[in-house]
Amino acid sequence: MEVTEVLLPGVGIRYEFVTAEGERVGVVAHRDGGAELVVYAPSDPDEPRSLVRLDREECEAVAEILGAPRVAERFADLAREIPGLRTGQTVVSAASPFAGRPLGQTRARTLTGASVVAIVRGTQVIASPGPEQVLRAGDRLVVIGTDTGIAGVEALLGG
Repeated sequence: MEVTEVLLPGVGIRYEFVTAEGERVGVVAHRDGGAELVVYAPSDPDEPRSLVRLDREECEAVAEILGAPRVAERFADLAREIPGLRTGQTVVSAASPFAGRPLGQTRARTLTGASVVAIVRGTQVIASPGPEQVLRAGDRLVVIGTDTGIAGVEALLGG
């Protein structure tokens, strides 16, 4: 899909693309963190048919909603391209010895060879979490590595 970008001095950037159904959609990302979502009228490329204004908090919520399911999907696509590499997910249970402790204390990569590449917490995605990121009960960890490494992370977090 082709996305065009237009700098709007003093405002932000406008992104536009055409959907598979032929609708022209625009997103104006404001410098203050807000945005406008626009669907243009088919008869006039400059006339918005519908417009939704979002503040910074609403933009973050939409980004999290759209981003959370796609993180695991992207890593699964990567794993299909590299022989022997797999993706998996494991949930931090309330009984895990690492619930409430930083990711680095698990020593997951050192002990298993697998890497935690994202934490999905509700609708929030924490991509590339650092070792200081505190794990919470209910966190879904996206893990990439071999089947054995992924199983090792699951066992480690389960205690």
